[in-house]
Amino acid sequence: MRQYIAANLLVRPRTYADPQVVTAVSADDAGWDYVHFEVRRLAPGEHWQSATDKHEMALVPLGGRAAISSNRGIWPELGGRPDVFAGLPHALYLPPGTTFELRALSPLELAVASAPATLDHPPLLVTPAEVSVEIRGGDNVTRQINGIIPPGFPCQRLVVVEVYTPGGNWSSYPPHKHDVHREGPDGTLIEADLEEIYFYRINPPGGFAYQRIYTDESSPLHRAGYPIDALLLARHNDVVLVPEGYHPVVSAPGYTTYYLNVLAGSAQSLANSDDPQHTWVKERYQGVDQRVPIYPLTGS
Repeated sequence: MRQYIAANLLVRPRTYADPQVVTAVSADDAGWDYVHFEVRRLAPGEHWQSATDKHEMALVPLGGRAAISSNRGIWPELGGRPDVFAGLPHALYLPPGTTFELRALSPLELAVASAPATLDHPPLLVTPAEVSVEIRGGDNVTRQINGIIPPGFPCQRLVVVEVYTPGGNWSSYPPHKHDVHREGPDGTLIEADLEEIYFYRINPPGGFAYQRIYTDESSPLHRAGYPIDALLLARHNDVVLVPEGYHPVVSAPGYTTYYLNVLAGSAQSLANSDDPQHTWVKERYQGVDQRVPIYPLTGS
């Protein structure tokens, strides 16, 4: 098992051999089995050719538009919002064995998430009208969640959601974890064993968020003698890895924190367990922060 400390849980953008890549994390880099992630930046007219191979993949424009042709279909236009703070997303799900070419129709920033898969689900375009929006929590724990590839989506492993946390608010709170696969006596899934990344955008970009990752005795790494207790300073374009443990986030006052969550593991699910020390706060909310939704949802 790998020992995780703050230094290998936080991935900052750097210069890559491929000039389109803003940031990238492979499963090998992360020391886990499933989640691969990268963000690419393309100028108008620029191309990117790739293949899913033995993975299923989600393409999520963070801003801009693209055209995609593949051996599994053609999509003349994917995307539309100028940036993640301006509207709901589009996405394209691609199954294993897909070869494709993408052409940027405008300045484009594209998140690419993938995980190993053996099932051949059909490609599927997700439009803003098909993205579920949930206002979760209350008081200073209010946040907006966009379900792009939610549990129940016709794929094998991937789950992809966007979360917006107004300045001064908390999210992923009460702290929860999903690092043990547990089923009830009737087979109901109580908790899934999931790897997770957080890809951050901050508005305005000079802000920051803090994320704590910590394990308890129920987590496999903790039991193996590799507990995690790290506090990470997350900035614009940073990636945080959550291999195990609880992982709450707080957004600096004056800044809206966005993160794209990508998860994969033992089930196509978000089943999780709250930290029992803090779950009581869900019963004490008095209202909902009126700053969410972050943008008008009609017409997004």
